[in-house]
Amino acid sequence: MSLNCGIVGLPNVGKSTLFQALTSAPAEAANYPFCTIEPNVGVVAVADERLDKITAHVKPQKTIPTVVEFVDIAGLVKGASKGEGLGNQFLGHIRSVSAVIHVVRCFEDDDVIHVSGRIDPIEDIQTINLELALADLEVVERKLSNASKAIKSQNKEVSSRAKAQQPILEKLQKELSEGVAARSLGLSEDEQEIVSDLNLITLKPVLYLCNVDEEAVANNGNEFVSKVQEFADAEGAKTFMICGKLESEIASLESEEEKAEFMEAAGISKSGLQVLAKVAYDMLGLRTYFTAGEKEVRAWTFHAGNKAPQAAGVIHTDFERGFIKAEVYHCDDLFKLGTEAKVKEAGKFRVEGKEYEVKDGDIMHFRFNV
Repeated sequence: MSLNCGIVGLPNVGKSTLFQALTSAPAEAANYPFCTIEPNVGVVAVADERLDKITAHVKPQKTIPTVVEFVDIAGLVKGASKGEGLGNQFLGHIRSVSAVIHVVRCFEDDDVIHVSGRIDPIEDIQTINLELALADLEVVERKLSNASKAIKSQNKEVSSRAKAQQPILEKLQKELSEGVAARSLGLSEDEQEIVSDLNLITLKPVLYLCNVDEEAVANNGNEFVSKVQEFADAEGAKTFMICGKLESEIASLESEEEKAEFMEAAGISKSGLQVLAKVAYDMLGLRTYFTAGEKEVRAWTFHAGNKAPQAAGVIHTDFERGFIKAEVYHCDDLFKLGTEAKVKEAGKFRVEGKEYEVKDGDIMHFRFNV
C-alpha cells in the first residue's frame, strides 16, 4: 500500500516547482498557464529515521522504504468542470488518488503571473473547490438518473445497493449544487462505503499547501497563510506551509552535506518536504510497520487500527488469507537492547494472533499457510 496524492491548484501557484523538488523529476515549469499537459507522476521515498536505525542494527543486504506517489495535475481554472482551460480531462486523474494536496499561492511576485491578476488565496481556493464540486455533481446526477432502473433490477445485490445509495445521492446533489464539498456533509463510514464506487473528489481528505516566499518562512507565516488556516479550520481541513522555491533549491543540491549547509544558512532545521509526507500519512490515518532480516529491512504502510491479518495482507493477499500468527516486537526495544536475540531475552518478543492491533513502529514476521 502506498500513499497516493494529487497536487491541484490554479495555474502558476507553484505546483510543478514543488513536484520537481519532491521527486527531483523534471516536470516542465514555465511562467504561463497550462505548461503541464499530462499529469506527471513521481514516486518519493519517505524519510524515516527508524528505518535507518533498524538497518544499522540488522545490517541487511538492502533497505526498502515506504513511498508516496505524487500526481501533478495541470492547473485548473474557473469553468474547468465545463471544459474551460484544458477542460475536465484532468479531473479524472484526481479521482484515482487517496488525498488531494491543494497548492495555494501565498506570496507576492510581480515576475510570476497570476491567472486572475491579483493574489487572493481564499478566492483561489473557492474557485478550485467549486470546480471540483461541480465535477462531482455531474457524477452524482448521472448515478441518480439511473437509480430508479437499478432499484427495479432483478439482481438483488444491485437493487439493494441502489436503494441504499439513493437518499445519500440526493443529499449529495443538494450540497454539491451549492458548491459544498462532499466531505463537509459528515457522512458516516457506512455511507461513504455505499457511494465509494463514485470516487468523489470532494469526499477525499484535503491538505491546503501554502506556497510562500522565504520571508514568510523566516517569519513563520504571513497574512495570506493566516487566511488559509482560518478557512481550513472552518472546513475541518489541514494546512501546511512550504516555500517551493527554497525546496527546489535544496533538492537541486547533490550531496546531503550541501543540503545541510544550505538549510543551516537559510535558518531551517529540516526540509518542508521531509515533513509533508508525514503530515499526509497522518491525514489518511496511515502508519508504518517493518520487516527485518539479513536479506532486507523494509517499511510497510498500513491503516491505523488494522489487525495483524490485514497488515500481513499489505505484503501479499496470501499472507492475510492463510494467516496463522505474527511474531512481533517494537523497534524501540531493538534500539534499546541492540539485537533481536536480546529482545527475546528481555521478554519483549511476542507471538500475536488474529485480533492483535498493529502498532506504528512494530517489527513483524508473519506465519501463514495457504
